[in-house]
Amino acid sequence: MSETPVDAGEVREIRINPIVPAESVLVATARSMRPKKAEELAPRDTRKHVETCPFCRGNEHKTPPAILAWPTAADWQIRMVENLYPVLGDDRSQAGFAFGLQQTIDGYGRHEVIIDHVEHGIAIHEMAESHLAALFGVYQTRMRQLFESDPRLKYVLVFKNFGPAAGASIPHTHSQVIAMPVVPENVDAEVKNSAAHYAKHHHCIFCALIDEALTFEATIYDRASGAVRRKINVGQYVVERGEHFIAIKPFASRYEWEVHILPLTHQADFLDVPGAHFADLARVMRRTMARLDAVIGGAQYNFFLHSVPHDAQQGAHAPSYHWHLEICPRTSIPTGFELGSGLFVNTISPEQAAERLRAVEL
Repeated sequence: MSETPVDAGEVREIRINPIVPAESVLVATARSMRPKKAEELAPRDTRKHVETCPFCRGNEHKTPPAILAWPTAADWQIRMVENLYPVLGDDRSQAGFAFGLQQTIDGYGRHEVIIDHVEHGIAIHEMAESHLAALFGVYQTRMRQLFESDPRLKYVLVFKNFGPAAGASIPHTHSQVIAMPVVPENVDAEVKNSAAHYAKHHHCIFCALIDEALTFEATIYDRASGAVRRKINVGQYVVERGEHFIAIKPFASRYEWEVHILPLTHQADFLDVPGAHFADLARVMRRTMARLDAVIGGAQYNFFLHSVPHDAQQGAHAPSYHWHLEICPRTSIPTGFELGSGLFVNTISPEQAAERLRAVEL
């Protein structure tokens, strides 16, 4: 990680993402004082069952047949079905083509919905840890099945949208799985930059960031006056820690309340997580989401799972890449500057955000 201001005064600096240096963040805390329209809090529909909801138990006929159900099809708590409006599919085959500088790749793949819980309006932090552990197991099982089903599939993305601004169209708690024949650009950038770091330094950059968060501290002084300019404190970016997993506030956070969850020991592929570790992952996830809910309330958010691609370079990238879960609450609307420059603007310093999240009593 990097330095933090000694005081809680105004911060205005461009922070370089150590994983993807081209993805930088402008931390400008004074911007939080400007008049702006924040994302409205997503209304929580806390009902346990809604008669008209296609994802509620008893309405199974309103969705495609179950691909997977846990623990049983008759008494399911988690259910997976095909997405009725897929962005990718295997219903037709169309060869790619190129003309001049223009080219296409067949939009082959799978797009599926995981109904996270039988209760319509339950939040992640309200779910039992045993249920969340089972949900992570379902993610892993389906990812493995999809990779094994077709060698053309290079990447499987698991993600969740909550709230209209985050892309959610149905209020019943659910996440999604998309299998695709290409590696997403942002994942590809992570993979290539972490590989370059490994080639130069011979260790995983994600592991190094975890080590810094848990062990590194320093004081930086002004050369001219000798005054303390910055102080780096051990654990200042750590939001939650379990036996096998850790939740960290990124030094270059794109979103004000962004948090990443990573395995403490090196692991490139989510498919390699031992089933016995899902209980600890569930605990870290539930407590992290509870902290976010306590600080910002019913915010709209996305979370997504980044794992090593299953392409020809999978084995080569295993030592350098580290799978992780990114949680990105959507508390502001992107501005023209952000959209035009590609530079995220964060109006809350990651250090202060992490401190507020840690201060929540659970």
